[in-house]
Amino acid sequence: MQIILLEKVVNVGNLGEVVRVKDGYARNFLIPQRLARRATTTAVAEFEARRAELEKAAAEKLATCQTQGEKLSGLTIQISQKSGVDGRLFGSVTNFDIAEALTKQGFSVEKAQIRLPLGPLKIAGNHAVSVALHTDVVVEVTVAVIGEHA
Repeated sequence: MQIILLEKVVNVGNLGEVVRVKDGYARNFLIPQRLARRATTTAVAEFEARRAELEKAAAEKLATCQTQGEKLSGLTIQISQKSGVDGRLFGSVTNFDIAEALTKQGFSVEKAQIRLPLGPLKIAGNHAVSVALHTDVVVEVTVAVIGEHA
């Protein structure tokens, strides 16, 4: 399906590009999330009329994400979990737990923005975690998992 992108989408394209993607990806994700529209002649003409407005909104969104990223970069958050004597956790620390801890500290972060490349954290200690605030803004946060002996 031919679509026109209304925002930058990772591994697809930048704002304003007309790209071809699989029908299901466009229908089920890009169009409902308002990231894209079908690339009909009227939609392309309408986009060209609003291009400056959309580019300005995208630049403002990027600027706010960059300022939040500067505040968030290098931050260390502490999360307590029950653990055994050897430091292994009885549960795990997931992206939801990390997003909740960041929200308590005043940052608006959703769990989908937390990147855990090795899966949930299952050992007590310090772990580097990526937070993708924007497609162009990815910052590192240290998560200190504190094991509480049961």
